[in-house]
Order: sequence, then C-alpha cells, then structure tokens
Amino acid sequence: MVGSFVCGANQKQRVEKAYQNSFLTARKGVIFCIIKDEASMRESSTNKCMHWCSIFQASSSIPKPECFLCFTADSLSEFLETAVEAAKRAGEIIREGFYQTKHVEHKGLVDLVTETDKACEDLIFNHLKQKHPSHKFIGEETTAAYGITELTDEPTWIVDPLDGTTNFVHGFPFVCISIGLTIGKVPTVGVVYNPIMNELFTGVHGKGAFLNGKPIKGVSELTIVISSQSELVKSLLVTEAGTKRDKSTVDATTNRINSLLFKVRSLRMTGSCALNLCGIACGRIDLFYETGYGGPWDVAGGAVIVKEAGGIVYDPSGEDFDITCQRIAASNPLLKEAFVEVLQQSE
Repeated sequence: MVGSFVCGANQKQRVEKAYQNSFLTARKGVIFCIIKDEASMRESSTNKCMHWCSIFQASSSIPKPECFLCFTADSLSEFLETAVEAAKRAGEIIREGFYQTKHVEHKGLVDLVTETDKACEDLIFNHLKQKHPSHKFIGEETTAAYGITELTDEPTWIVDPLDGTTNFVHGFPFVCISIGLTIGKVPTVGVVYNPIMNELFTGVHGKGAFLNGKPIKGVSELTIVISSQSELVKSLLVTEAGTKRDKSTVDATTNRINSLLFKVRSLRMTGSCALNLCGIACGRIDLFYETGYGGPWDVAGGAVIVKEAGGIVYDPSGEDFDITCQRIAASNPLLKEAFVEVLQQSE
C-alpha cells in the first residue's frame, strides 16, 4: 500500500495527499518507512515521515514510536539480491547431495535433519552476515539447537535452509531454500528456491512477485498471476500432515481432511510449506492451510511472494496472519470467506 498507513485507516486520504513518494507502516509503536528513491531520501525524508507520524499520533491510540526504520526501495532491492545469491549458493549444495547417500538425524519421530540442512544454513547465514552485519538472524537449525526464536522489530533474516528435508532424504524433488526478511515484524523480502526443479520465486513488498526473474504469463505484466477460481468445489487444496504422531493430533488431522474432501475437487500434500505458498502465488494451487508447522522460517519467504502475487495470507480462523503463530491459510481473495467457513466447520 503506497502512501498510506496500514494502521489508522481514517488517516488514509490525508496521508496519501501529504506524501506520495513513500510507504509507511505504523504498528505497535514502530514506524517503518520505505522511500521510493534516493532523491526522496536526500530531501529530509526522515523529517517528512516523522511529520506523518505526528499527523497519525494526533488521532491514534498508538503510543509514540520507540523505533523508526527508514529504507529506500534500492535498499530492498539490495536485500533481495543478497538473499538470491545466498539461496543459489545453498542450492548447489542441495543439488550435489540430492542423489547421494544422506546422513540422517532425527529431531523427532518423523522430523529429520541432514548434514545438508546444517551446511546450507551455515552458508546462508555467513553470506547474509557478511553483507548485513547489523541485521538479526533466525534459522531452523540454529533454533533447534539453541531454542532461540525471538522476533523483534529490527530487520531480521528468517531462514529455512532446506524446506522439505524428508523429501530430500527420499529423493522427492519438492525441496527448497526459503529466505525471508522481516522489518517491523512484517515480511518484506522473500526468496524461495527449488534447485532440483530450478525454480526461483522472489517477492519484495510493493514490487511484485516473480518466477525465475520473470512474471508468470497472465493478465498482469507486473506480478505472478494467482488462481482466479471462485468455487471451492473446483479448487485444488494443499495441506500437510505435520510431524506430530500422537493419536489426538493424527485424529484431528485426518478428521479435518475427511471433512474437507467433500468440499473441494482434490487434495495434495507436497511436504514443503514454502513451496505450497509459492504454488498459491503462481496459480498451481487454489487453497492452502497448515497448522503446527515448524516455525516462522517455513512461511517468512512465501508469505511475501503470495501477497505480491495478489493473493492473501491469513489465519485459518479468518483473522490476520501472525508470523509467530504456527497457523496459516492462503488463497485468492475470492475463496477466503468460503474457505474459512469450511475450515471452521471441519474443526
């Protein structure tokens, strides 16, 4: 949304008129501004943004911001370039090990980790830290080892070095690297790369979503085209079984699937949350939901790509999506209301 507050909708028109060459988000005392170009940055853009903040504060219950984050669109492009470089380098490791014998460890009964997961995370973090040492970092394998998952408002790279580890172990080609950058806890840059199928999905807040550097062919020349399906009964649904195998969880999962199969055309499980989101973005999939997935690294990259493709990401209850909660649903806007209704009925 260019030229308007995400919070404080009553200020939208006033803000749009006040300053058209920036993007501003006010959330929980944090101001996050993206200036369109360097020239605007040189024109005391910070002062202008703080003036916007003053306008917003005059009619808002949000407290005075504790944090002010300002980035140019060029900065976001640089962040994307860094993430793509890291993903491609990690992709070389995954390709090399894909058809080889794997050394597998168990994080749980069916939750696996390989040497490739660890090597890819080390490579990605080293690359990101070299380019952006002041940023924060959250990774799946680091979190598994140390239990650190705190997400702050600072620019934070959230990485799943190998989403679809079970697929990787079995030689099933739905595997990917997922890299997401959050700013003010908002997913802002996303990269999802499947090195086996050579598909690179990218998205930057306000700049569109792309596959292998090009928009997927459709009515729009700027963004990936999502499904235009408006009927649940004609929709392809994707979900996952998760990694928990206690009876209550398995029963709840299978009961929900049994209920949903009467409402949709068919159902798939691919084994990769990030690639499922990208499937929504490019129109291969109509509906996706998952609960109890591993953590924010599963969704940080894909959520940006879906939104920039014109899709929507939300909680299965229909409420706003929270990256820190292990619940997600995604679709085009036409299907959301009906999808949420059947999800609630299936509980």
